[in-house]
Amino acid sequence: MSKKDKKDQKPGQPTFVNRVALRNYAVLDRFEAGIALAGQEVKSIRSGGVNLRDSYARIKDGEVMVFDLHIAPYKFTTQDQLPPRRPRRLLLNKSEIRKIRKAIDEKGMTIIPLKVYFKKHLVKIEIGICKGKREFEKRDTIAKKESEREKERALRERE
Repeated sequence: MSKKDKKDQKPGQPTFVNRVALRNYAVLDRFEAGIALAGQEVKSIRSGGVNLRDSYARIKDGEVMVFDLHIAPYKFTTQDQLPPRRPRRLLLNKSEIRKIRKAIDEKGMTIIPLKVYFKKHLVKIEIGICKGKREFEKRDTIAKKESEREKERALRERE
C-alpha cells in the first residue's frame, strides 16, 4: 500500500492478507477492484469475518468473479442468510479485464485474491496475476528472507 492508500484507510479498519498465496505464488501484476456485496456481508467483513484461503478468481461471461471467498454470515441480520462461499462479482473496467484476460492466457497463470481492505467506506480487493512457485523456488525465497534478517540483525547489533 502506498502512503496515499494508507491515508484513505481509517485506523481500526481491518485488512486481510492472503499469506498462503504470497508464499505459494509469484505475483506478477496487481489490480485493485471493488467487490459487489450485500450490506450484511460488509458488516461481517468489518467485524473480521472474511477468509481468503483457497479463494481464486476467473473471467466468466466478460466479468471477473471471485470464488470460494468465505465471508461469515452476519449474526445480527434480520434478512435471510447468504451462502458464505457464493461467487462474487469484481468491479473492474473493460480495459483492466482485457489486460487480465491477456495475462492469464499464458500457461500456468491464475488470478488470486491477495488482500481485502477498506478504502474510505468501500470494500476493495486486491487481485494478483500469479504464477505458481515450485518447491525449490519457495526454498530460495525463504533463504533470501533469512539472509536479509541476518543482515538487519548484524547491523542493529553493530550500532
